[in-house]
Parts: sequence; structure tokens; C-alpha cells
Amino acid sequence: MRILVQRVTSASVKVDGVVVGAIEPDAQGLLALVGVTHDDDVNKAQRLAEKLWQLRILDDEKSAADVNAPILVVSQFTLYANTTKGRRPTWNAAAPGAVAEPLVIAFADALRGLGAHVENGVFGAHMEVELVNDGPVTVALEL
Repeated sequence: MRILVQRVTSASVKVDGVVVGAIEPDAQGLLALVGVTHDDDVNKAQRLAEKLWQLRILDDEKSAADVNAPILVVSQFTLYANTTKGRRPTWNAAAPGAVAEPLVIAFADALRGLGAHVENGVFGAHMEVELVNDGPVTVALEL
């Protein structure tokens, strides 16, 4: 499981022109782009949720847990792109939807279980993600 985390001052995700999840403007939070590979499991999703919730990347070295920062979770299979050959990426390392979707849900649910306010994209949909990266701060998490 691979999580690309961006510290944001606002973020939203739209499907068919409709906002389905958002971090309101001027509310520092985290956008978590979540990729799943074949050997991931619920335990790994839980551990990464805990890591993200406690990660001290907000202002004054605070974590989302410290300030109850909102988190927007968006599935992102392209985090497992293989670009070593040619000009066309391959996606062999990304888990198929039937495996990935429950783990993205488990990751978001684990965050909620820790006390996070979590918004979501729509798994498998064509999504438009807008964000204002604060800093900029972008961190990759992986176990």
C-alpha cells in the first residue's frame, strides 16, 4: 500500500461535476492518494492509517490527530505505475479493483476509528481533484 500525502489548505474531489468529498478552504488538512498492490491487507491499511493520523507535518510540527485536521482519501492506482520501459506505463503492480476497493475503504474506516473526519472520492470513477498544497508539503508513506 502506498499513500501520497499532501498538506492542503483546501481540497475537493468531483465526480460528474458534483463535489463528493472536500476539505473546506482555510482548514488545514491532508489529501491522501491511496494506491494498493497485490500483497496488501487490512492490517497494513490500519498501520498506515495510524501513521498518517500521527504524522507531524502540519503547522508547528502538529499531526492531524493533534488538531483534528480533516483528511480527504482518494483512490489512486496510478501510484503503482511502472515506467521503466518505453513511454507507456504499465499497471501490473496495482491490485485489481476487487482487491483494492475494500482496502481503500478499510484505510478510510481505520482513520475514522482513530477519530478523524474523513471525506472520500468514489472508487473507480473518473475524478477531478482540486487542491491547494500548503508549503508545499508532499510525503510518501509505504510499509
